[in-house]
Amino acid sequence: MKRALILQHMDHDHAGRFLDFFAEDGIHPETVRVFEGEQVPPLAPYDLMFVLGGAQDTWEEDKYPYLADEKAVIREWVGQRAKPYFGVCLGHQLLAEAMGGSVGKADASEVGLYDVELTSAGRAHKLFDTLGHKQPVMQWHFAEVKQAPKDAVVLAKSPSTAIQVMAIGDHAASTQFHCEFTPQTLAGWKSLPTYIAALEREKGEGAYNTAMLTSLPVMPAMHANTRMMWNNFKAMSGLMA
Repeated sequence: MKRALILQHMDHDHAGRFLDFFAEDGIHPETVRVFEGEQVPPLAPYDLMFVLGGAQDTWEEDKYPYLADEKAVIREWVGQRAKPYFGVCLGHQLLAEAMGGSVGKADASEVGLYDVELTSAGRAHKLFDTLGHKQPVMQWHFAEVKQAPKDAVVLAKSPSTAIQVMAIGDHAASTQFHCEFTPQTLAGWKSLPTYIAALEREKGEGAYNTAMLTSLPVMPAMHANTRMMWNNFKAMSGLMA
């Protein structure tokens, strides 16, 4: 059985629909809660690194010292070992910084349902083979990749965020948007008052109900798009070889 090393940055956060994919594909997920002080184990036994989102900013290493350690681990995994890597949100930003790019405050935050559009490079890339050029996604970010690493290819954008998806070689890919979110993810927010409060600070009173009403009808499409992207990633990275 293949093994996935998942780096987690917040309580109640998880790999969402990717956990279903892992189960279907015979990949055993092993989560390291770096925010609680758990140490990243030796990398050699693992086949995939999956890095989740979080409220931390990549430049807050003084406040969260483990971020520097994560960047070093990602640099080793992607740059030296050249093994399959997938990152979402903070995992997208950490990949960028680890490999020589830069991250900063977003020109405009994105929280809720938005569309992203493939770049010309994205339309020709293996990661988005058979996918449409525009697709709905769930967003929750206040920082963004300002400059992609020199070896990265930018595959998708939104009107306010130029680097929504990037790839490094055939083995590393990341999304600014939360392709892991599911209806269960959103339902879970109802029992997390801090999540609801953060959502309403950004989007106003009743934002949670609005998020549910707007996102649930397109969740099947988001699931299908993510499954195709994951299938493409497995093939191009050699993960299941």
